[in-house]
Amino acid sequence: MSMLTPPGMGGEYRITGDKYPRMRRNRRRRRIVLAVFACVAVLGLLTYGTIELIGVFSGEKSDRGERTVAANKPEPDCKPAPSAPSKPKKPPMVLPEPADVQVNVFNATPRGGLAKETADELKKRGFTVGKVGNAEKKFDKKVKGEAILLGPKSTLTKGMVVLGTQVAGAETQTDTRKTADIDLILGAGFKSLATKEDAAKALDALTKPAPAPQKPKGC
Repeated sequence: MSMLTPPGMGGEYRITGDKYPRMRRNRRRRRIVLAVFACVAVLGLLTYGTIELIGVFSGEKSDRGERTVAANKPEPDCKPAPSAPSKPKKPPMVLPEPADVQVNVFNATPRGGLAKETADELKKRGFTVGKVGNAEKKFDKKVKGEAILLGPKSTLTKGMVVLGTQVAGAETQTDTRKTADIDLILGAGFKSLATKEDAAKALDALTKPAPAPQKPKGC
């Protein structure tokens, strides 16, 4: 009796041969599990790729980037700059009326009648005209510019300023005379007096203060 014969069976049932049944793993079940994991991985990749494509075409990432840049961008500094100590404004210049300015007109050019013609025009504009004639020897035919305004120092900021608006480019000089009259000596470059409009504008610029500077815009 073989050792593999179960007890109580005697010799009726015997296991013969040299091959024995072996226990094998279920290969079909393992294949199913691997297939499930592979499907999950593929679905995950497809889902991620779809989300990225949607974000690119919808501009969501671009918007997020712009918002981030805008948030990090420093705001312009709109604080007022420290102002320098203000200087006291000069009071507007008080000038005499043309009638209070006495003018002597002298011709230092070879052109005849120039002094009288100019004196008549000044009289029409309200100036008080004194002497009219040819310039004295030290000025005759020696004035290369338009004209010379000659008078006492007291008239530099008063009468000469008013008369200077009538003759653009005139040179100012002073002497030691005791009177307040002013000599208008016409030179080689003189053509005519300034127009009434230009003279009025020049006078307004002297008597009216300059406008205050405007504040910069942008804040």
